[in-house]
Amino acid sequence: CNRRCESACTRGDIDEPVAIDEIKKFIAYQDLNEARCFVPEKRHSYGRPIAVVGAGPAGLSCAYFLAVDGYKVTVFEKEKEPGGMLMMGIPSFRLGKDVVHAEINVLRKLGVEFKTGVEVGRDITIGQLRRQGFEAFYLAIGAQEGRGLGIEGEEAGGVYSGIDFIRRINRLEDVKLFGKAIVIGGGNVAIDVARTAARAEAENVELYCLESPEEMPASHDELEEAKEENIGIHNGWGPVRIIAENGRVTGVEFRRCVSVFDKNGRFTPVFDDRDTMIAEADWVLLSVGQTISWGNLLKGTGIVCNPDGTIKADPFTYQTDEPDIFAGGDAFTGPGFAIDAIAAGKQGAVSIHRFVQPGQSLVIGRDRREYKSLDKDSLVLETYDRMPRQKVRQKANPHSFSDERGTFTEEQVQKETERCLGCGAAVVDEFLCVGCGQCTTKCKFDAISLIRRYDGEGVSLLDMKKAVLPHVVKRRAKITMKKIRKAMSRQEAFHA
Repeated sequence: CNRRCESACTRGDIDEPVAIDEIKKFIAYQDLNEARCFVPEKRHSYGRPIAVVGAGPAGLSCAYFLAVDGYKVTVFEKEKEPGGMLMMGIPSFRLGKDVVHAEINVLRKLGVEFKTGVEVGRDITIGQLRRQGFEAFYLAIGAQEGRGLGIEGEEAGGVYSGIDFIRRINRLEDVKLFGKAIVIGGGNVAIDVARTAARAEAENVELYCLESPEEMPASHDELEEAKEENIGIHNGWGPVRIIAENGRVTGVEFRRCVSVFDKNGRFTPVFDDRDTMIAEADWVLLSVGQTISWGNLLKGTGIVCNPDGTIKADPFTYQTDEPDIFAGGDAFTGPGFAIDAIAAGKQGAVSIHRFVQPGQSLVIGRDRREYKSLDKDSLVLETYDRMPRQKVRQKANPHSFSDERGTFTEEQVQKETERCLGCGAAVVDEFLCVGCGQCTTKCKFDAISLIRRYDGEGVSLLDMKKAVLPHVVKRRAKITMKKIRKAMSRQEAFHA
């Protein structure tokens, strides 16, 4: 999660934002205790079979919400265990695998069935699954393959895709990088690759990227952690060729990158061919993007892909050209953050629920979830506390693959939550309609409408209860008299 909520936090305009991510991490870690693990109750018991292809963050999220709604969900995963890139693409020192296992265990308790080692398109087709009775499909296979550079020497021994390298480490393969390692790329994945290489016993790890320090897509926290682990960061260099001797990499030739983006913000790197350098290397790890490998998954369907390999689907409903097939996650958007894939999985579940229920619209009355931040231009804060943001041990052990960063203590959580300014909070009386109209937009079935019948001036919220009270008393009196009349009528009928 890239913590966009903290970026929008009003407290950040004063000193530092509320540590929302760490607070939620503290709460989530309570679920790791089997005795306190929360398993939600199912809302319904539809029992209708739904297939999810891909057990990554989007697929797991979709399966979770469908299971809570009472559907019979089967998840197909070609790897030997579920989790997708959460298990295979993120190092353990950033996301402990016990956390992923705990979440998957909740899905199992909800009745979700996992069929691992099964590749849809190779071992079974969508057509066959339809004939087995599956009523809808959610495709979330992720962007699981590394992208190449297309330069000379890329096939030399010692050159790996960064994502494949992390996958091998997470599979507990015995991978050792003795000597000098060069990582090419400037994103969060590249930082993960570099830190993993250091833990794989590389003597020296250097990262080269096109972007300047200000342009690097990697987060500030990740960069600081990499520097603390003595990983060299070299900005403004693009690879020309990989140098090899006897089929084995010995170095990389770089040239100076003058600019990365044009005036319109498009990726159009410009290089200075007169300024070059050669860096020695025993290993080269490429982390310049990821691609999607569909295999034969879409064979026999009317689904098409975009030029970049992502699947074509409606950006709001996630429905493809095949009405019963929906898509989400990196397979739809391209490589992104896990939290965005999780959100897409939830929305995919909403669409599938509406699709399989007869007569429902995929769009009517549906929240488009368009975030609008508070207007802070006229912000006036008369008083606020001076309490500093709480900290946890963020420095990881550079020699360990375990996540040793820890979480807040309960006392820290109490102190940190007190820092909240309550700028977005509202107190709502659930029994009192104030005519806001939100119910008309939230209702999934378009069953509620709001009509203005009186043009008189409304009552302020603070005076609302006083204004409503006489009507409540009058209504209760009418109900009571009606009950009395019914009772008297039954008694007269009995005597008759």
